[in-house]
Amino acid sequence: MSVYTELNSSDFTAILADYNLGQLHDFQGIAAGIENSNYFIITDSGRYVLTIFERMQAEELPYFMRLMKHLATNGLSCPDVMARHDGSLLFETNGKQGCIVSCLSGKTLDALNMAQLRSSGESLARLHLAGADFDEHRSNPTGPEWLAGKIAEVVEKTASIYGRDAAELLTDELTSQRALDWSSLPRGVIHGDLFVDNILFDGDQASGIIDFYYAHDAAFAMDIAITLNAQAVLLGDHDQQRMDAFLSGYEKLRPLQQQEREALPLLLRLGALRFWVSRLYDAIYPRGGAMTQTKDPEEYRRKLMFHRRKA
Repeated sequence: MSVYTELNSSDFTAILADYNLGQLHDFQGIAAGIENSNYFIITDSGRYVLTIFERMQAEELPYFMRLMKHLATNGLSCPDVMARHDGSLLFETNGKQGCIVSCLSGKTLDALNMAQLRSSGESLARLHLAGADFDEHRSNPTGPEWLAGKIAEVVEKTASIYGRDAAELLTDELTSQRALDWSSLPRGVIHGDLFVDNILFDGDQASGIIDFYYAHDAAFAMDIAITLNAQAVLLGDHDQQRMDAFLSGYEKLRPLQQQEREALPLLLRLGALRFWVSRLYDAIYPRGGAMTQTKDPEEYRRKLMFHRRKA
């Protein structure tokens, strides 16, 4: 992710002193994403990712650590959290908490083909099944109250920067979504942020899912909608076929219920609205950082319009 907290070799050496990972050989900041500070580190025992948490509350972090261990134990290819000498899973540096996790095989891709979309669908279904008996819970950090609050904060500046039509679209879609209730849909642990930079591939086969720091309890169909928007919808001529490919892979392991199928078109709109609002907020109220990346809000406005036109 983007690097907001800069570490030097002495910082890494001090952190590694509490692990059984050997001496530091090299490190490199990872300039992608917008939430945490991530580094690749290489030690005597291998290659790892070191993450420093920039925004999350300290009391939330043990949930993510234990979730990743649970998912890995139950058949999902995802990072394993390294334990310190005392068995703890988190370290502290510069007044912030962090963790070290294993590196997975494969690489991220800029865009997925049909075979890769099918494999990604299988991976998401495997995640939902692997988390079925995870007994910890986390509420949705970008739920209805968050959404309404963020729209209130950005709507006027959206009108002045992006135009009155964009501001009206925000409030109109929020009104439509407020009338809906998804509480009866099948639910459990979801990833919540499965963009192409959070899934690894060896060829056409998905080899691992990373970055679980948006994970929470929600409808599985919401996770599907978020992932379809992120991976399958390119605003081109073949988007429906791309979505169908992803869903065919997902349903190999977990067939959708009829109510999930019926909800999906509106959840695609909700997912597009959430990420549009998040990107608008980051563009209007940018944070400083040594290696930061602000993503284009316009992409998700266009995706929301795409789904509204299909309604």
